[in-house]
Amino acid sequence: MSKSSKETVYSLSPDNVPTKEDLYDAGSVDPVYQAKARVMNRAIQEIGMGKYQWALFAVAGFGWFSDSIWPLMTGLILSPVINEFHFNGPFLSLASNIGLLVGAVLWSFGCDVWGRKWSFNLTLFLASIFGIAAGGSPGFVALASLVAVSSVGVGGNMPVDSAVFLDFVPASHQFLLTILSIWWALGQLLGSLVAWPLIANFSCALGASCSRSENMGWRYLLFTLGGLMLLLAFVRMFVFHLYESPRFLVGRGRDADAVAVIHAIAKYNGTESTLSVEDLEEAGRTADRGELADKWRLLSKSSTWSAQHARALFASKRMAWSTSLLILIWGIIGLASTLYNNFLPYLLASRGAKFDDASYYTTYRNQVILSVTGIPGALLAGWTVELRYIGRRGTLAAAAGLTGAFLFASTTARSSNALLGWNCGYAFFSNIMYGVLYAVSPELFPAKDRGTGNGLTATATRVFGVVAPIIALYADLTTAVPVYVAGALVIGAGGLALFLPFEPRGKASI
Repeated sequence: MSKSSKETVYSLSPDNVPTKEDLYDAGSVDPVYQAKARVMNRAIQEIGMGKYQWALFAVAGFGWFSDSIWPLMTGLILSPVINEFHFNGPFLSLASNIGLLVGAVLWSFGCDVWGRKWSFNLTLFLASIFGIAAGGSPGFVALASLVAVSSVGVGGNMPVDSAVFLDFVPASHQFLLTILSIWWALGQLLGSLVAWPLIANFSCALGASCSRSENMGWRYLLFTLGGLMLLLAFVRMFVFHLYESPRFLVGRGRDADAVAVIHAIAKYNGTESTLSVEDLEEAGRTADRGELADKWRLLSKSSTWSAQHARALFASKRMAWSTSLLILIWGIIGLASTLYNNFLPYLLASRGAKFDDASYYTTYRNQVILSVTGIPGALLAGWTVELRYIGRRGTLAAAAGLTGAFLFASTTARSSNALLGWNCGYAFFSNIMYGVLYAVSPELFPAKDRGTGNGLTATATRVFGVVAPIIALYADLTTAVPVYVAGALVIGAGGLALFLPFEPRGKASI
């Protein structure tokens, strides 16, 4: 890369106006890594949004798809499984959320240690294999155990896949990380569409006790969606070739490997890159002469577990404030969403019983309608996060506030149609909220520590996800109390979003 190209800007505003403003202030990030990351950003911007990045948009979306389908699955199969195995319903959600917690810790923290590739490929494969096996469960203990192991794979999807996508996308297209949530909405839609005929036609009546042969719908559902996930896992492993993240390699001091990846992607896209190892080394030497050099040390080159990645996310007051707020927001929303989403089909069915129109057909038809409603929310989120004066923080706060408002409003429903209408509003705005939340977190973490940062936030939401079913064990799910609690929590989390110290709009993630 020539000297003149080194002086060019490394990010673009939403209006395609160049900006040199950095996301992080002085002292927030290792200056050596930051200097090299800026050079890397220019190289990725030089390559542009090409065939490789668009293919990655698809295969990374499989993670959103999986993260949507499998947690929803515990709600979709809850009523027929209770009829067959006779257990306290929240225990199934508890098993799922324990697995999600283990997966969030294992894969997201691990991808900063052993790299992105192994985590990216194995999470989807693990989820699909044990998801299929769960369909053959002879009893509740086997079902809960297999769901928990499957969820270990699911728990790593979002933290790893968001980090992978952001590591390769140019700054001008970072907003696509928000639009990736459309895969989450499509996952909900497909899961609901498949569940509707299978459970409606191959299950015992609501509230009836029955045998396995009379209640095969939920098993067919697991076999079908597990098989689809296995196919998507094979596409990841054998059709698409994921290069190791160049930003991860730079963080390890493997400059030559990072440059080789950039040139390989440029060739795949049919273009060229002028990046050289000398460019990265020069950037590192220049930064090393700064006043903050003694405070920081470049990421360790050894593949060992340590607290170094976590410490980097709390190294300055603003970084510590940003990381702490993100963990808190994720935890609160994790509690609220699990308390509501995981039991939504059950809530729809139980409230439908009060309205004298309860049936599997009506319950799962309504679930399909809700899933369709969420799809445009993902697209709208991708537009609003790039609006001046709104950005990520404003969009997240507004969407969370409206999500909570529609939850409160749903308690006023006096008919199934009214309940469905309020829940459509909830589905629309909650998809905007999740789209922004899943995007803004990896954007605010430096790539060398991004897996760890995503792991901290994912762990927070999964810990509270474990708490939610425990609450449900002692709560009456046929009343509006869980809805009130969930609504208040979501609104509070939206208010906290306004206090995030960094706004990624128009700035390049490093």
